[in-house]
Amino acid sequence: MAKSTIAFIINPNSGTNNKKDLPDLIRKILDADRFDISIEFTKYAGHGKELAKQYVEEGFNYVVACGGDGTINEVASQLTGTNTVFGIIPYGSGNGLARHLGISLIPKRALRQINKHSIKSIDYGMANEHAFFCTCGTGFDAHISHKFAVQGKRGFLTYLKTVVKEYWGYKPHPYTLSSDEFEITQRAFVVTIANASQYGNNAFIAPQASTSDGLLDICILKPFPFYSIPWLAFLLFQKEIERSKHISILRTKGFTLKRKKEGEFHIDGDPIQAGKEISIKVVPNGLKVMMGRTLDINVILRARLIYAKRRFKSHKESLERTLKIN
Repeated sequence: MAKSTIAFIINPNSGTNNKKDLPDLIRKILDADRFDISIEFTKYAGHGKELAKQYVEEGFNYVVACGGDGTINEVASQLTGTNTVFGIIPYGSGNGLARHLGISLIPKRALRQINKHSIKSIDYGMANEHAFFCTCGTGFDAHISHKFAVQGKRGFLTYLKTVVKEYWGYKPHPYTLSSDEFEITQRAFVVTIANASQYGNNAFIAPQASTSDGLLDICILKPFPFYSIPWLAFLLFQKEIERSKHISILRTKGFTLKRKKEGEFHIDGDPIQAGKEISIKVVPNGLKVMMGRTLDINVILRARLIYAKRRFKSHKESLERTLKIN
């Protein structure tokens, strides 16, 4: 049986972890009887895109992005509409798409998932000429992506510090969203278009979003008082943001976003400049991916709650028996 060709594209600068030992880990864990392995480090911005295109042209069966959501976007954008299957070894600050697809954040476990993977076609989105796989948008999150990109340090804490610093001076803007189904003009703090359910770090901006429903979730966060921040943050990380009166979510196959002037926008967390009018649409089943085991955080929490209740009940019964004996 012929081996499958698989290429790993490693971004040495993504996230906070050193990746110099990753090639050895890949060769140690990946099934050498099934895969013929190629490994390449990116050397400059956009190099991942060039390498991915090259591997597709050479007929590789699999191409794996090792990095954050920006690296994932570079590589995956060259695999859309092809028979080359996309994989992820997550090394980013947020790892939104990897989390959504159930891919382990621990490299050796993610590699074992590749050995036992299943293949699924997922949707992706287009914002003008830019493909996105997790989220894109404008407003405060786009503003933060621009500020975060120039920070010397990466990681969640740096991101959080940037959010706190920039919040006080940020002014929401009016946006018009129009499609065959609706036309809305709304002053908004954030307009996020979600293909997957979260930004990253289990911050669920679109809890019901699916990468296989042929729809995009438009999440409109209206201006809110500062004292609402703790509650909004709680809902965001509890996968219950829809409970907030400040959020509206629409689902559509495509729409046009208009604003008063060109400016900040983000594609999968990476900052770009975009015009006053942005055409956004879904491309159903456009990317073949290696899937991990999807774990719903709510299922995990319920299981832990049941376990805790059983432990409490057992402890209570044991205590009652002890008291009776005495």
